Amino acid sequence: KFVDTYYKHERKEVNEEDDPAMSKPLKNPVSNRKNKNRLQLPKAFLNFLQKTPDFATMTTRIQQKMVSADGSTTKLIVELHDGQVVESVLMRYDRKGAGRASLCVSSQVGCAMGCTFCATGTMGLFGNLTTAEILEQMIHANNILAAEYEAREDKSKKLDLVRNVVFMGMGEPLDNYNNVVAACRAMMDRKRWNLAHGRITVSTVGLISQIRKLTKELPEVSLALSLHAPNQDARTAIVPTATRYPIEQLIDALDNHMMAYLTKREGESYTTEERIKESTRRRAMIEYVMLEGETSSIECAHQLGKLCENRHLVVNLIPYNATDVKDKLQCPSNEHMQRFRDIVASYGTFCTIRRTMGADIASACGQLVQKTKDEEAEAAMGAAAVDI
Repeated sequence: KFVDTYYKHERKEVNEEDDPAMSKPLKNPVSNRKNKNRLQLPKAFLNFLQKTPDFATMTTRIQQKMVSADGSTTKLIVELHDGQVVESVLMRYDRKGAGRASLCVSSQVGCAMGCTFCATGTMGLFGNLTTAEILEQMIHANNILAAEYEAREDKSKKLDLVRNVVFMGMGEPLDNYNNVVAACRAMMDRKRWNLAHGRITVSTVGLISQIRKLTKELPEVSLALSLHAPNQDARTAIVPTATRYPIEQLIDALDNHMMAYLTKREGESYTTEERIKESTRRRAMIEYVMLEGETSSIECAHQLGKLCENRHLVVNLIPYNATDVKDKLQCPSNEHMQRFRDIVASYGTFCTIRRTMGADIASACGQLVQKTKDEEAEAAMGAAAVDI
């Protein structure tokens, strides 16, 4: 009977006069957000689903959880149903008494792109995550936030549930296109997570055909391009797949994604003021890892500035976090990164240096998984030596 009644409400066959209790907006005890378009299952039924051994509510579990010393960052090692693991990073921001949380999710186990500075890229690809496995990372994160709220004595200050999601964890999101797009749609669905369109960012190393497809099918989400070098030769040296994707075409595809709505409305001709206004509504970002050497040179700073000039893109400089990759790489000094930022910004581009969070728990995505595999290999070699 309950199921029949539930779906009658979903189909709006029951009005407020018949059952006013189930028609009221629901307020999450952890969040200030009202879920006006979602009906809540009875608490007793939810408890039953959670406790009965005959019903699995999740296909993944948290294998390990690491919290930074300042409590701002939690790194989750999530085990999938087949025993493979991926990483998620939950970041908390507390400003002027208001709390918000962002989540970095993985879309693949490993990665096929082979970027030389990325621990995940050196692992190779083991498989794609399903849509459910991507979404369950959000469920794990929200459960942690809810538990933290319940454990607090002072409940006057409310920490919202995950508000921003970035596909910047393990894997190339557009290499798992269908499942990532389905996950984005679920996150924006008013009857599920109801995240604002601009709160979801998909990062890509630059699969041009997939970027154009995303622009057609899901222009609402923000797009971030992992560029890391301002010219083709320098980029190819650290991003092997760059040989197939010319930088100028990548920047054009990124720019077209940002301007998709305005182009559809106004055509190809629009004013500079309209472009600036549109860029504030729908951000398009360039991610640029700061590595000591050619790509962080003053010359490259000028090249990057000229590449983004008059496009109103956001450039995010990422200080390199040391990993166990083969090449011994270093991050430039803070003074050098600040000078690099100033040069890029002098071309009219909004340029920032990303704040590092959770460095003490190796929260650079892919880092801990790579270390775990290395440690397992060393342990196996040690055991073999003892047997001999």
